[in-house]
Amino acid sequence: MEKTMQIQSNSTGKLAKALLLLGLSLGYFMVLMDMTVVSVALPAIRSELGGGISGLQWVVNAYTIVFAGLLLSMGTFADKFGAKRVYTCGLALFLAASPISAAVSTLGALIGLRAILGIGGAALMPASLTLLAHAYPGLAERARALGIWAAVTGTAMAAGPVVGGLLVDSFGWRSIFLLNVPLAGISLIITFLFVRETDRKMRNSFDVGGQITAIATIAAVSFGLMEGETYSWNSPVIFAAFSLALLGAILFLIFEARSKSPLLPLRLFKNATVSAGLFAGMAINIGLSGILFVQPLFFQQTRGLSAHMTGLALLPMMIPLAFNPILTGRIVGRIGARIPMTVGFSLGAVGTLLQVWTEVNTSYVITMIGLLLIGFGVSFTIPSLMAAVMSSVPKEQTGAVSGALNSSRQLGATLGVAITGSILSGSKSFIAGMHMSFIVTTVVLFGGSLLSFVFISRKQ
Repeated sequence: MEKTMQIQSNSTGKLAKALLLLGLSLGYFMVLMDMTVVSVALPAIRSELGGGISGLQWVVNAYTIVFAGLLLSMGTFADKFGAKRVYTCGLALFLAASPISAAVSTLGALIGLRAILGIGGAALMPASLTLLAHAYPGLAERARALGIWAAVTGTAMAAGPVVGGLLVDSFGWRSIFLLNVPLAGISLIITFLFVRETDRKMRNSFDVGGQITAIATIAAVSFGLMEGETYSWNSPVIFAAFSLALLGAILFLIFEARSKSPLLPLRLFKNATVSAGLFAGMAINIGLSGILFVQPLFFQQTRGLSAHMTGLALLPMMIPLAFNPILTGRIVGRIGARIPMTVGFSLGAVGTLLQVWTEVNTSYVITMIGLLLIGFGVSFTIPSLMAAVMSSVPKEQTGAVSGALNSSRQLGATLGVAITGSILSGSKSFIAGMHMSFIVTTVVLFGGSLLSFVFISRKQ
């Protein structure tokens, strides 16, 4: 009898942990899919709400600007107020802002709500990692749980354009935001029922100056890049935006050097692998986000594909993200991260370069090969990058390095959309702008390959 009760207790505990992992993974899935699902809806949003290329850039980047700017702070908040509180607040923001996003009648309102969703996304990511670490204290079970959690990345990115395309064609672009409601609701219920609160570290101070200057810098440089064609590149407004960005960056470094609890400890940059990894993380997301911004516009506005067919056309790039990270992890375990990172960036650069020769009537086969190379390139690069950076620092610095790497990647995502969008806006035709944006992206990715080969540690 006692043995039976013990078995039942163990089964109940395993079920509770499985549900906890499901709830936290759903939150992460939602955050990532919100980045990619909107890409295939952009032409429909533009058709109904207007705004031009600049407006579409703000729809995408309002989310990533806030996400990148707040990511480091949310890790501090999770420690200070409890990871469960921060995580549930992030879910609540998604649950409240998503249906309102689906009901807006102006582009400005949609952009504002995307920024609010960015706050929720920034809260969810670091808090979910903290909660997983506390729920799975054993190294082996934690590794398995984190593996499942991380596998959600590729699945969400692969599902985003396809699911988004189906929803846009069937129910209109507003339906992509309603998708968040059941995901956030289920995750919120599971979190309340099965997730325990973490210990609060009330002695942790908050780097207010660093946070304000970080957001100001990212927003100012994004504004300058995205609105350069609107105001003209030599206008006082654009000059002021870039000047503010430079001033914000300088003040951010000063605050970080003087703060007792900096958002980004500058000592991390003494490690060559960390420094190179942060720039590499920015580079890979510049490429990925720039391509995801341009390619759906090309498929729908130039090739005349529906949103659903656009999602399917993007699958060669997205599918490798769902399965190849597992293979990459094994390769990194055997030979280290340097070679897979270098190869990944190179594949992405070659795949992007192939798109430079894409015209209106070019066979999709060429586009497909290019997208496939980009997908494998990204899926080789990101897991290798994370392994290289995280293994290059002592255990007590892994939290700070993880936050810095995620922030640099989100900054890269913001810059990718801003740069490619500004090139499109300033070109005589969409095709000419697309070709130039792909050339710039190719240079960035080849730069990432060189950076990886030279500076990433050869040691595992």
